[in-house]
Amino acid sequence: MNHTVHTASLKVLLCMLAVMGGVTAQARMPGNHYPEFSWDRLPLYIHIRKELEFDQQELEYLASFPLITFEKTTGCITSGSTDAGTVAAAKAVKAINPKARILFYRNVFVHYGGYSFNQELEEIDAPFLRDRWGRGKLVRNAVEAYDLTDPNVTDWWVRTAAAGSADDAIDGLFLDGNIKVLSHYKRGAFPPGKKDAVAAAYPDMMKQTRAALPPGKLMLANIIRAMLPDTGMEALEYFDGSYLEHFVPPASDSADYIVQGIEAVQTAARKGKIIAMTLGLGDSAADVDGIDDMRTKLDVLSGHQKRIDFYIALFLVCAEKYSYLYLHDGYCVDTRNGRCMSKVWLKRLPEYDRPLGPPKGPAKRDGYIFTREFEHVSVRVDVETQTGKIVWKGPQ
Repeated sequence: MNHTVHTASLKVLLCMLAVMGGVTAQARMPGNHYPEFSWDRLPLYIHIRKELEFDQQELEYLASFPLITFEKTTGCITSGSTDAGTVAAAKAVKAINPKARILFYRNVFVHYGGYSFNQELEEIDAPFLRDRWGRGKLVRNAVEAYDLTDPNVTDWWVRTAAAGSADDAIDGLFLDGNIKVLSHYKRGAFPPGKKDAVAAAYPDMMKQTRAALPPGKLMLANIIRAMLPDTGMEALEYFDGSYLEHFVPPASDSADYIVQGIEAVQTAARKGKIIAMTLGLGDSAADVDGIDDMRTKLDVLSGHQKRIDFYIALFLVCAEKYSYLYLHDGYCVDTRNGRCMSKVWLKRLPEYDRPLGPPKGPAKRDGYIFTREFEHVSVRVDVETQTGKIVWKGPQ
């Protein structure tokens, strides 16, 4: 597999993260700030963005999820900025379901527009990274990347991330882009030593972020990934949990990669970490670096039952308390020509409302086969063939 990482440097970095005073799993036990959880039905997560405000039907749909991340661009047209739009959306959802837990999106590496506080970067000299030839916009050759070696940049990021999460309607912070910092991403494009310096600044930035957030606010990071030397487990100790993407890469030789991911998620979930497993139903449209798991929109939802069964079974062999599943065909639900392109938005699959019941024990593994029993469901996953079998025992 083409997931070569500068292993020695990264292991040193992750050790630094573990000992720099970060809040450990033992120090932050689940409490009232965690999302609601039940084994009665499949526990669900949603990760979404829309430039205009959500209508009442959409708000009621969102309010049915215990854990929600409002992505970049949320409400940015209606409210004038993503930060204001996110707070407005969160308040509207909380008016329907006060128990919903809502996260404010910030990327630790990629500079996205739409935030009211972006203008403050104009006061910082050279806040963005440049490659060895002096060129910017290093992400997809279109978007700037933060120079985390500059304390002015990290101070700005921490302060504004905390401000965006400060409203009582916001329950915490979703931190994206961590893999771009910690992995091989763009290493060859930087001057010698620059990428290592960027990565070395990351642990203290995370420590400062935790300290800046009010007590009880969650920190959920896009951090568990099989391509990292330890699948991101040491870095995870700083956070309340992990979002997952690119969990099932399209490569035909990905069985061992998926097994590594399963075992990492099982370990994290058994420690009480929040797991937001996000799996794309559309075809992979990931960039050449294999970092972002972008998905094409579905033409129709029907015809994808085999993939749905595999993903649900895959989730269930990993899930523990505070594990949640999201099946999607992209995060954007803006309407174009009067209609939303997503075939998943505002839908509930029949499997979401079938009785589940608690697990009878951990999953069992036999090579690339995983099985697990729940009160009302039996599941079997074949990682090599990427197939899943679900037997619903309860009333349909």
